[in-house]
Amino acid sequence: MTACIHRCRPQVLEFESNHSYSNFCYSDQFSCKPISSFVHKHQDEDEDDDLWLKIRDEARSDIDQEPILANCYFTAILSHFSIESGLADLLSLKLSSVSLASGTLYDLFVGVLAEDQEIVRAVKDDLRAVKERDPACISYVHCFLNYKGFLGCQAHRIAHKLWSENRKSLAFLIQNRVSEVFGLDIHPGAKIGRGLMLDHATGVVIGETAVIGNNVSILHNVTLGGTGKSGGDRHPKIGDGVLIGAGSSILGNLRIGEGAKIGAGSVVLKDVPARTTAVGNPAKLIGGKENPVKVDKIPSLTMDHVQYVNGWSNYVI
Repeated sequence: MTACIHRCRPQVLEFESNHSYSNFCYSDQFSCKPISSFVHKHQDEDEDDDLWLKIRDEARSDIDQEPILANCYFTAILSHFSIESGLADLLSLKLSSVSLASGTLYDLFVGVLAEDQEIVRAVKDDLRAVKERDPACISYVHCFLNYKGFLGCQAHRIAHKLWSENRKSLAFLIQNRVSEVFGLDIHPGAKIGRGLMLDHATGVVIGETAVIGNNVSILHNVTLGGTGKSGGDRHPKIGDGVLIGAGSSILGNLRIGEGAKIGAGSVVLKDVPARTTAVGNPAKLIGGKENPVKVDKIPSLTMDHVQYVNGWSNYVI
């Protein structure tokens, strides 16, 4: 026996001031999945359900302020009663192409999300991470709809699931579309923990055997790559709570310890201990238990505090 997941999209209609959204939904597609793979939960079964309710409330508030957003927000948020359906629909529309129909992608994405609730929990943790850590993020709905780092990460989570099931051709296809649409390139084999914030995300490259822990923040133009001198397990392992600054490169099968910070523009070629700051090219340790000079003891950095060596800036401590 199968259960049908109802997917509804809005007609383009003129909205009244009271926003009676329930009147504007019609069915244009059904996706049939086994009952065991998609279960409608009661709200008290999972406290995380409140996050989707919060997103829907924010969407209604935004429409009250900007009625021109009504059709957009209804299609992307208010016509969906779960984050799985909303995310699958949004990603399918953004990643579709002339030869790759959005309906086909929706069926694939919603099936993966329905079958793997660990991915869904990671999605929610990522939303919270962006909202808490990025001062430019004004709301959950703003992140959900507009942050390409968030969306690219969620598409990767789906691609990684397919990769782990040996559906590698399909995983590579999703990776390629994410690279074209969002401007970041994450190999589907890379393992990413929960609570990731990809700030801006443009130019981020993450290699096949990279492993990223929980609650990590990565800024734009960051590379987690290989050195080109080895095969197999050749990419960095990033511990929990690490911050990686813009334009930095971490190369090789090395370890960045928990709570470490990598300064902008740094090139890291060796392990960085936990709760230690590394800056420069090649990166040097300037904080931590074995390097007692703390970053917070450095005064505001002006040209008097910086020297340039081979085009790269280094802190003068």
